[in-house]
Amino acid sequence: MQFKEVVGHQEIKEKLIFTIKENRVSHAQLFLGPEGSGNLALAIAYAQYISCENKLENDSCGVCPSCLKFKKLVHPDLHFVFPVATSKTIKKDPVSDDYIAQWRESILENPYFNQNKWYETIDVENKQGIISKNESYEILKKLNLKTFESEYKIMIIWLPEKMNAFAANKLLKLIEEPPAKTLFLLVSENSEQMLPTILSRTQLFKIPKVDKVSMHTNLCDNFGLSPEEAEDITHLANGNYFEAQNLINSVDEENFNFEQFTSLMRFSYQRKVLELIEWVDEISRVGREKQKNFLIYAIRLVRENFMLNLNEKKIVYLTQKEFGFSEKFSQFINNENVVQIYEVLNKAHADISMNAYNKIVFLDLALKIIKLIKK
Repeated sequence: MQFKEVVGHQEIKEKLIFTIKENRVSHAQLFLGPEGSGNLALAIAYAQYISCENKLENDSCGVCPSCLKFKKLVHPDLHFVFPVATSKTIKKDPVSDDYIAQWRESILENPYFNQNKWYETIDVENKQGIISKNESYEILKKLNLKTFESEYKIMIIWLPEKMNAFAANKLLKLIEEPPAKTLFLLVSENSEQMLPTILSRTQLFKIPKVDKVSMHTNLCDNFGLSPEEAEDITHLANGNYFEAQNLINSVDEENFNFEQFTSLMRFSYQRKVLELIEWVDEISRVGREKQKNFLIYAIRLVRENFMLNLNEKKIVYLTQKEFGFSEKFSQFINNENVVQIYEVLNKAHADISMNAYNKIVFLDLALKIIKLIKK
């Protein structure tokens, strides 16, 4: 991965390149940033630049033997550690190497994935991944090897906050007394869950959310969106490039949810019971996952309309279409009913999740919204 493939963060890219040019590469560095910021992508691009055999002024060359191996994430001096759990295929003592094929495939497809997406990829069901003591032994084994081709062995640890106490203490010892020519690149979303002693021994790079201009430009250039569409998604994603991609992929569902929400609220306000019964029939015909997603969407729009009613426009996240509807509708979501509307929507979501009869759930929801919407 080259720096040019990472969305935004030009200033941070320049700082990282400067550390190499000035021979000030710290042996332990922390790339701290929120989900979708691109901190993992930056760490990989940095590792590739360090190993590049023909460094350019602002990026790795992309064509030398080292870069070609990095492009496939198969360079022998590049190592990855990430949280894992048991699955149908790995039933005991899982470590990162058990899932390295899926890891490489995920990054090559899209380096902006999140924890849930990763756990879904390796099919660990509802388990949460950890970096265990078995992983710490693997780390030690790898780092005691000599470098094969590059000047440095580079270990990228994704989500070091998922280390258990044993593994974290082992890592601390390695950072305090690192093997020769070894770089640790820690990629974290929550430093508060890491050992303070590890934090104090790393060079910190704070990776902010992706800036709006870079996000907008990338969405137009890489996804063929119109400036207006890109503006909507940039606003809703709020600096999270992973969320921006999800929004692009769910345009049809967003349109469906918007239509269902506006129909529910208009029919409820106008007391059109027959139309609401038809609405219940329509939404009952779609699958449960789609019904659950609609209810989550409805909860979000109720929240945004309440913020709009309070005139808190700076923290309102609506598309232009949603805003056009909400400008007038928001007056009906106020202090007197917002909590109750949230509760009935949340209960409907819980009932659908528990396989309750959907027609009864949505009819009950509609009748309650009628009572609440004019408060």
